[in-house]
This record gives sequence, C-alpha cells and structure tokens, in this order.
Amino acid sequence: MEVILCQDFIKLGHVGEIVKVKDGYARNFLIPKKVACLATVANKRRIELERARQAAKYVEEKKAAVQLAQKLAKSSCTVTVEVNDLEKLYGSVTEMDVVKALEVEGFNIDKKDIIMEQAIEELGIFEVGINLHSEVTTKIRLWVAKK
Repeated sequence: MEVILCQDFIKLGHVGEIVKVKDGYARNFLIPKKVACLATVANKRRIELERARQAAKYVEEKKAAVQLAQKLAKSSCTVTVEVNDLEKLYGSVTEMDVVKALEVEGFNIDKKDIIMEQAIEELGIFEVGINLHSEVTTKIRLWVAKK
C-alpha cells in the first residue's frame, strides 16, 4: 500500500514522501496515528500544491534576507562599555549587546542569529556575522568604545 507521510518518521522518510508499506502497518499504525495518509490522486495533488507553496515561500524569504543583508553590510554599530584604568573591559560584549546596538540602528535581529567566533573583550573594531537565512549570512562592523 502506498501512503503519503504527514510527519517525519525515522524509519520511513520525511514529510510529503510517498512510501510503500504493508497494508496492516498502514491501516493499524500509520493512518490512525496520523503519521501518514492514503496516497490517493487528491492527496498527491494536495501535497504537490503544498510543496509549491513552500518553495515559493522559501524563495520570498531568501529574497528578503538578501535585501536585508545588503543593508546590514553597509551599516556599522557602536557598543559602549565600561572599562577600567588600563582600558580593559569589565566583562565582554555579548550577542545581546550586538542586538541592542542593531535595534538602535533600526534592525530587528534575533540573538540566536548573531555569530561571534570568540568573545569580544577589548576595545576596537570587529566584524560580527549575522545568519539571516539558511543560505544568507552577512557581516557587520562593530565598534567597541568606552563610555
């Protein structure tokens, strides 16, 4: 019996795949647990439409991420920190500090999208990566200055 997977299932495949399983396995386990549905013509068409919709959404998200990356690449941010007499930072510049600096510039970036290879523990100019999409990353220039 052919079924269309409605959820990722480790031993069978991913969402939207058409797999061939034994009749009893499909009727008694996969279909009642809503892991799969019958592979009818209507269900196949519905899955194809859903794939096309997701592909179009993916392209739009990537296009928006590329535009945002171009804007971010042209901008720079400043983070002011407290330092001691020897110009050493009391802590380090974190991802949250970068997010706040980007918000001042007018960008709304999530903390988990900031890529810092190592902690920033001194004054200066640094490049910080930002992951905007699975295929789009950019770098911004971050100025760390004392208060």
